[in-house]
Amino acid sequence: MLRGKLLKIAVGLAIGLSTVSASAQEIVVGGKGFTEQLIMAEMTAQLLKANGLKPDKRVGMGSAVVRQALESGQVDLYWEYTGTALSVYHKVQEPLGAKEGYEKIRQLDAEKGLIWLEPSKVNNTYAIGMLQPTSKELGIESISDLAQAYNSGKELTIGVNAEFAKRADGLPGVEKAYGFQVPLDSIKKMDFGLSYQALQEKQVAAAMVTSTDGRIIAFDLKVLEDDKNFFPTYLLTPVVRKSVLDAHPKLAEILNQLSGKLDSNTILKLNAAVDVEKKSVEEVAVEFLRSQNLI
Repeated sequence: MLRGKLLKIAVGLAIGLSTVSASAQEIVVGGKGFTEQLIMAEMTAQLLKANGLKPDKRVGMGSAVVRQALESGQVDLYWEYTGTALSVYHKVQEPLGAKEGYEKIRQLDAEKGLIWLEPSKVNNTYAIGMLQPTSKELGIESISDLAQAYNSGKELTIGVNAEFAKRADGLPGVEKAYGFQVPLDSIKKMDFGLSYQALQEKQVAAAMVTSTDGRIIAFDLKVLEDDKNFFPTYLLTPVVRKSVLDAHPKLAEILNQLSGKLDSNTILKLNAAVDVEKKSVEEVAVEFLRSQNLI
């Protein structure tokens, strides 16, 4: 009877260990809530699955939330932007070029056990957009022109999301750098994706956009020139917890391969396939990975 009990205990322990082992093989892929991030998270999950790993995709988070989840170990990896990490998470205000910015954030985050892999050539920087006819009518070609319009008393409503409205690399920083201030009643806060629709329907005169969004072409938008080079470079890069890389040595090579296939024009087309052509995120992700012989 004692041997039988010992056997049951041994079997129970084996099952428990195998469950822990299986769970440990899961890699939690995080992502923010806009199209580009949804595509990247889906492509990453598909790529990991094709390479024998077990992805657990969790998307729809804000920047601060997904970053905190990465630091706390609730998320194992996600694709972040160098400019966001420098200015928002580390409060770096000094202007840095693309290479310098990448090296700086790589160094800062290594101290936190977070590894920045090879950056893609996607620079998804913030920008301010207007409808082409509105831009021509008002004679606004640059952010300096926009600043002059506000300073001369023109009433122009600008659409921004909650993050852009308060981030140092968002509207407050733009106002400081260009020497103007948007009246509070001229700031219309909305979810990021709705800003394009608001422009198209002329609910706002200007709006926050991102440089790789496919709707810039589809809606015939004018991206105002950042003539003072305020917005930093935002290179899209996979960031992984060091402990996860140690447990899965081939993970870096897998993600670096995907990173090497991406540039701003490519991601703009992928974003447009979802937002303009109305394809599903899953369909767009799989089509791209297959076209690049990654799966």
